[in-house]
Amino acid sequence: MRYLAIDHGQKRTGLAICDASETIVSPHSVIETQSSAELLKRIVSIIAEEGIEAVVIGLPLNMDGTEGPRVEKVKAFSQLLSDRVQIPVLFHDERLSSFEAEQLLIDLELTRKKKKKRIDAIAAAEILKTFLTAK
Repeated sequence: MRYLAIDHGQKRTGLAICDASETIVSPHSVIETQSSAELLKRIVSIIAEEGIEAVVIGLPLNMDGTEGPRVEKVKAFSQLLSDRVQIPVLFHDERLSSFEAEQLLIDLELTRKKKKKRIDAIAAAEILKTFLTAK
């Protein structure tokens, strides 16, 4: 099954996809917008273009497992997305995904600006990897 993972952010949203066999997870892109309408439009387009069969959205939980301050915004966005697509929209704990993405970027000799542009897509890939492993 082809999944699209979303690391939803206020300014930047990272996307990652996997292959149909669910073995290769790749960062896809980062969408920079504060407009929910624009973000939805672009994600719906990517779902169609990539043949995505389900979406996994990172749920920003606190380290103790309680819901973090952004959970309501993420859930509201997921409902908007669910209303626009005919595929499952699932949640997965995103704790430590950004930390793990930063660790992967440490060894690359990229400027801070280039790292910032890629980290959200890499965090989405980490969300998808842990989702597939847990599944």
